[in-house]
Amino acid sequence: MSEALAAAGDGAAAGGPPTGGHGASLSLRALLAYGALGLPLAFAALPIYVHVPQLYADGLGLPLATVGLILLGARIVDALTDPLIGWASDRLAGRRALIAAGLPLLALGMLGLLAPPQGAGAWWLAALLVMVSLGYSMATIAYNAWGAEVAATPLGRTRVVASREGFALVGVVLAAVLPSLLAEGGGGAGGLARLALVFLPLLAIGAAWTLLAAPPPPQRARGSRPVLRDLAAALADRPFARLLAVFAANGIAAAIPSATVLFFVADVLQARELAGLFLVLYFLAAALSLPLWVAISRRVGKLRGWLAGMALAIAVFAWAGLLGSGDLWAYAVICVLSGAALGADLSLPPSLLADLLARTAPSGASRAGASFGWWNFVTKANLALAAGLALPLLAALGYTPGGTDAAGTRALALVYAGVPVVLKIGAIALAWRWREVLEPGAAAAQPITGGIK
Repeated sequence: MSEALAAAGDGAAAGGPPTGGHGASLSLRALLAYGALGLPLAFAALPIYVHVPQLYADGLGLPLATVGLILLGARIVDALTDPLIGWASDRLAGRRALIAAGLPLLALGMLGLLAPPQGAGAWWLAALLVMVSLGYSMATIAYNAWGAEVAATPLGRTRVVASREGFALVGVVLAAVLPSLLAEGGGGAGGLARLALVFLPLLAIGAAWTLLAAPPPPQRARGSRPVLRDLAAALADRPFARLLAVFAANGIAAAIPSATVLFFVADVLQARELAGLFLVLYFLAAALSLPLWVAISRRVGKLRGWLAGMALAIAVFAWAGLLGSGDLWAYAVICVLSGAALGADLSLPPSLLADLLARTAPSGASRAGASFGWWNFVTKANLALAAGLALPLLAALGYTPGGTDAAGTRALALVYAGVPVVLKIGAIALAWRWREVLEPGAAAAQPITGGIK
């Protein structure tokens, strides 16, 4: 991927020391150093949502409803603290200092969460989830804000995001594959305990590489302005609020398939055993597509590139809604194409936000932390809303997991594929209506077949 990332860039040299974002192009070495921390951060996120409920419900005997309430409560606390963490990143602490403070919480929390002692119960789960969420948010918000500030040009900011998300997708693939490999001879709980032990050196390596070798974020003026005033000022910025609205609509559309994909594979395709393979195809395609979206955004603009990714997702999910039992090869192609569309969602919206911040933030008064705090809040709200909308809707339409009723599986296909199509059409309509605000110059037609500037 590193060669492709360099080829998609703006001619920066692949060697030499990392260079900062103060008017200089970022070298490939600098891009990789910044992106490295994305791998362990993404690695940490997947087990929380996929494996922890089963571990504590099946392995430790907690009632499933209790586990669900704890997960929901931790997510609510997490979402409420994210804007405050973003404000602190802007006003009270440096980006790297906040990352360094959050990573020990994340490391200890993951170890305790995935390798619980005998007798661990609801309070252990709640405390460890809050610890993990707090450490993860501290590191992620400051890390994303650092990425928005470190490059001096729009293309440079896209390359920074692509590097981070490329490493992140590798981390997701590893976290998806390793539990089953590590569980041999030790059961599911044993595999997760070993996964926690693998996570610790990955986190140490990624953190050292990024904190020591990545280009430093620029110096910012610190102060003690009221937290609510700073957070309100970020939302009062019209371009940011509109970009956030498009991001939310598109994000819910992307989160609904994530909440229902295992049901779809098991009950529509009748291929439960292939779910892991389909997920790997999806995330690998997303990772490999990142250099392509960098190149597309350079040619037609970031907003138009993002719109193209949404249009691809609409076509792919409309196709997915037509599938039935045994359509495995078709679904494999859908996973590859929808993964490629995910690459646009991962790389271009944060880059648009970074450009917006570069245009609107007064010199020395960055709101990157506050803005990415709200961004994280919306990301987590999207996940909660997706589950909160999709699962009750499935129940209302007559679907039950593992059922063979034809009406129920049709309802599942409709929710899995149809609802995201409607939401993405809405996101496209909003983005197109606000295109000149989101990316000045986007309203002017740009030839897709023209040469790269």
